[in-house]
Amino acid sequence: MPTWNSRGLRGSALEELINRTNETYSGNKLALIQKIPTPITPINIDKASRHITLAYFDQKSTVDYIGAVQGIPVCFDAKECHTDTFPLQNIHEHQVDFMARFEQQQGVAFFLIYYTKRDRFYYLSLRELLIFWERMHSGGRKSFRIEELTPDFFFDMGKGGVLVPYLEKIQLDLDSRI
Repeated sequence: MPTWNSRGLRGSALEELINRTNETYSGNKLALIQKIPTPITPINIDKASRHITLAYFDQKSTVDYIGAVQGIPVCFDAKECHTDTFPLQNIHEHQVDFMARFEQQQGVAFFLIYYTKRDRFYYLSLRELLIFWERMHSGGRKSFRIEELTPDFFFDMGKGGVLVPYLEKIQLDLDSRI
């Protein structure tokens, strides 16, 4: 089983930016999005500080965030990418399956990818991911390049006073489904 024994978890800065964004959206009554904690079973607990020092993950997590935006169910996962090529191994089959079932229930599922080298975000809809996913499963590339992505779905941090302003990309995604 995978274990966790570090306070410096990968992606924690990104999660904090998204959490603060979600608080802003909630405060403005635009969305109600919650972080879904990954279930863990503690192995070692420091009795003095009451901190978990070693644990294992109980089960595979599905997505990082779930909630509603103006009455529309949404779920998404946040990923960081340090190069211009995103390895599909960073996305798991059970996540894709959950997101596909979520969209079958009229929800919107997507990934927020933070390209750290470029300091830019990308809204990757499930539909767009499935193009790369199916290519991989057909023996093609096991990654996608930044040049393959739709330019309209890139965005910068801090636009409109929101740290990770993803709501307008949800609207763009919805508009593209019509």
